[in-house]
Amino acid sequence: MSKTKTAKKAIAKAAPADLPMTGSAILVAALEREGVDTIFAYPGGASMEIHQALTRSKKIRTILPRHEQGGGFAAEGYARASGKPGVCMATSGPGATNLVTAIADAYMDSIPLIAITGQVPQAMIGKGAFQETDIFGMTLPVVKHSYLVTCIDEIPRIVKEAFYVATSGRPGPVLVDIPKNVQQNTAVPVWPTTVELPGYQPEQKATDAQLLNILDLLDKCERPVLYCGGGIISAGASDALRKFADALKIPVTTTIMGCGVYPEESPLSLRWLGMHGSAFGNWAVNGEYVPRKNPTEPLIKLKDGADVLLAFGVRFDDRVTGKVDKFCEHGVIVHIDIDASEHQKNRKVQFPIISDIKYALERLNALLKTRPVARRYEAWHKQVAEWKQRAPFGYKVTEEVMISQHMKDHLKGLENEVILTQMAIDVLYEVSQGKAIITTGVGQHQMWAAQYYRCQFPRQLLTSAGLGAMGYGYPAALGAKVACPDKEVVDIDGDGSFLMNIQELATARIERINAKVMIMNNQHLGMVMQWEDRFYNSNRGHTYLGDPNNRQAIYPDYVAVCNAFHVKCERVMFRKDLRAAIQRMLDAKEPYVLDIVVPYTEHVMPFIPAGRTVADMIVEA
Repeated sequence: MSKTKTAKKAIAKAAPADLPMTGSAILVAALEREGVDTIFAYPGGASMEIHQALTRSKKIRTILPRHEQGGGFAAEGYARASGKPGVCMATSGPGATNLVTAIADAYMDSIPLIAITGQVPQAMIGKGAFQETDIFGMTLPVVKHSYLVTCIDEIPRIVKEAFYVATSGRPGPVLVDIPKNVQQNTAVPVWPTTVELPGYQPEQKATDAQLLNILDLLDKCERPVLYCGGGIISAGASDALRKFADALKIPVTTTIMGCGVYPEESPLSLRWLGMHGSAFGNWAVNGEYVPRKNPTEPLIKLKDGADVLLAFGVRFDDRVTGKVDKFCEHGVIVHIDIDASEHQKNRKVQFPIISDIKYALERLNALLKTRPVARRYEAWHKQVAEWKQRAPFGYKVTEEVMISQHMKDHLKGLENEVILTQMAIDVLYEVSQGKAIITTGVGQHQMWAAQYYRCQFPRQLLTSAGLGAMGYGYPAALGAKVACPDKEVVDIDGDGSFLMNIQELATARIERINAKVMIMNNQHLGMVMQWEDRFYNSNRGHTYLGDPNNRQAIYPDYVAVCNAFHVKCERVMFRKDLRAAIQRMLDAKEPYVLDIVVPYTEHVMPFIPAGRTVADMIVEA
């Protein structure tokens, strides 16, 4: 070692702890203090000071996405898979605006996300400076809270508050916008040990009286159903839910965000409900009705649904409820949620309870020891079993699929070898033994992934549920794999969604992130096309993604594209090759893309048209 290096090392050791630091160094130190080990960050003029500080961090891994939106979705995937807040960063102007979709997605799905943005110097704010946007103002509707840092001394406090706000109560995204001059200024940081936010009271607990009322309802009812959402996963309440459901033998249905809160292979599981949810889950909540040919016909009930609905950690999303005033129309609804603003917002309920759902479930389990529920609902279980046997999720290769011109051009007489998306996901479930973390893009493949990859544990299905953001799947898979390196992570994607953030193949390759992708390639925007078929006489409104001048070609050539990124990829077209190809994908010790050619004629079933009722459910194509 040279004398110069030795001298510098000695000076560093002897330096007192209270030397001034730059704002960027204080920020990085504050992130380290919050336990941050990974940040997805794309540099630019207004954030490069922070990147310089990150190069000196020994605790934080900085991953360079190839697009800020990809970085935001990756941070979300990290958060959803780990339960810890995800952190992303971008520069001012276009860098910041490219984060907005990921921030909005985190807001809709209640995901803890810290989004840091560089900003032009304070003296230039409001003057139309180069790459200036008011990201603070632009994101106000889609953040839980936001900060514009105006003084270097505020950084330690703001960072600590940001993580507390993002993770406490109902989780959500927090924006921290830092002008460049604040990053460059120097100060001696003062590290807060507590957070004091007057008026913010995220800890809410149900009273014993409220919880005993639930047990009273369960002792009197005949057809109870647990309707569970992502709030249970956010609260870490899955174990308590399973204990409660198993003790009382109450059937459990979930939202897509709630997939995995209860094992979907259990006899008590009703899977998930709503627009494309299970027929038996929808019937159990709403009752079974004579199918209507049009919404003006009267509702004629065949069998009753839930008489008590325990809605835990849900928000009565329109994709679940359909026509909201008809959702569990004749049942008594108990709604437990940490966020009081969700009570009576969409569905009016008889018993709204503000509470942390983990506390409520654990307390219910404790109360059962002194106040047991006698009923066991045998007749209800028999009815649910009959529904499940009559209308399971299922698929078949129809004549329409086999004569589809899209498939005929490629199968060339081997029509019986066609691969359906549902079939591919089924095989993936078997080969992976149901243990993989699954991410998705948005569209038909997203619904089929939730239908055919039966979740067994929380944080297993990571999907853009509320915002429905295409391009989410692959970067989210990268983030999930970084968070859970010992678990298999597979993105089940559509060719349309995958193409929106395909540049993140470079991130996977360079950062050696071993996430896998199954592209369900039907050359179309499948879900939009399904609606065209159902409601627009199959008139195609720009939903074909292939080459209209050469419909025999699979366009783009994903094998060639992946090769350009030095990522392995193979294409599968025949059923006989599917299982072995999926096994090769899972066995690969590197990023891997499997391009599976599927027909475009398939529709996701069941299907309750938007704003309609369970009586309008289409069970089979």
